[in-house]
Amino acid sequence: MTKAVYPGTFDPITRGHLDILMRAADVFDQVTLLVLSNTQKKSMFCLEERARLAKAAIDECGLLGGRNIIVDSYDGVTVRYLEEHDIRVIIRGLRAVSDYEYEIQLFLANKYLDPKVETLLMPTSLRYQFVSSSLMKEMVSFGLDVSEFVTPTVEQALREKLEVKQ
Repeated sequence: MTKAVYPGTFDPITRGHLDILMRAADVFDQVTLLVLSNTQKKSMFCLEERARLAKAAIDECGLLGGRNIIVDSYDGVTVRYLEEHDIRVIIRGLRAVSDYEYEIQLFLANKYLDPKVETLLMPTSLRYQFVSSSLMKEMVSFGLDVSEFVTPTVEQALREKLEVKQ
């Protein structure tokens, strides 16, 4: 069985993330969307909330139940999670050329930590090239409609967290 992990903070998960996840699930026998803690980022949602929102978003898109997608959370280094779960492939999404340099740094760091780990960089579909969790938070804070870019549960959670009325 070929397994892969799609790690990220997913604060919150967007349809751009789901695009990468669905395409990865078509390639691999099992894909784990791994919600991570990141000490370098100040997350709006706690780890448990982000994992819950990811599961809800995936379910809203009809991707859970019978599919080869798992949602998990982890507070540690991604390659350690891979070792613990006998996984060798990391999926990373690219939106723009500016993401590439950061992703190469991650690839090299992960390769240093575990030479058996491979990283697959997947560009996001054109429709979601500009979509980021940060942009969704900003748009919702201004009362803008983001329903095309996040699922209803995620949009509602953003509105509640940011105390924005619909």
